Amino acid sequence: MSTKAHTSRFSGGIFRTILLAALAGWFMLNPGFQGERGPAFAAGEMSQDQLDQRIHDYILAHPEVLVQALQSLDERQRQAEAAEARKVLKARADDVFRDRQSPVGGNAQGNVTLVEFFDYNCPYCRVMAPIMEQAVADDPQLRIVYKEFPILGPDSVFAAKAALAADKQGKYREFHKALYGSRTRVTEAVVLKIAAEAGLDVERMKSDMQKPDIQTSIDRNAELAQALRITGTPGFVAGDQIFPGATDLATLKKLIEQARAGK
Repeated sequence: MSTKAHTSRFSGGIFRTILLAALAGWFMLNPGFQGERGPAFAAGEMSQDQLDQRIHDYILAHPEVLVQALQSLDERQRQAEAAEARKVLKARADDVFRDRQSPVGGNAQGNVTLVEFFDYNCPYCRVMAPIMEQAVADDPQLRIVYKEFPILGPDSVFAAKAALAADKQGKYREFHKALYGSRTRVTEAVVLKIAAEAGLDVERMKSDMQKPDIQTSIDRNAELAQALRITGTPGFVAGDQIFPGATDLATLKKLIEQARAGK
């Protein structure tokens, strides 16, 4: 048996055990089941086999309880993961908001910070690019922290390294905007063409891309995203809130204002 297959079976067994326990707990608290179980169970006289059969029969008669139990289990898991992510955010606030290797946009001295984890080849990030620009234009006190998070293949990694190298020439924001302005996938050839058009020293950029601090920055962002339960792009952080996925300008502004108010 392969390790993968063994892990899959093991995980499946754990899941079934958890689900059975969740169902059993749900049944104990469910008025409908309480009404059907009778005095034998209340007196502690029902055997395990009898209980299993009673649960089996109840599920056949009320299959909707499986959906309810799974939804409850999923919601509890989401809440637990969100709580753990907030603990990580509090403990690693410097890494999230004040990492010196992360490029900054908007007002560098602004009174509220919005952090974005993104990939230049992510279509949702591309949709968010003009929304981010509008948020900055509408809020002179908004500070943006850019977290290069290339998860969509080698082209994305090349683009992220090029952007961080462009930051060494003081042209990160212009290059960042130009990459999102591309109407095609951001490949190595596209990156180099855009870099030249943006006035970057392309040979210096290519050299800087090989420096250890560039890869270290990308690796650190990936590790941080994982710790914050950010599994896709884009992902936003403001104040004590972690917001996964694309959104509209109004929602983004609400997130920013809540962070500014300390809520």
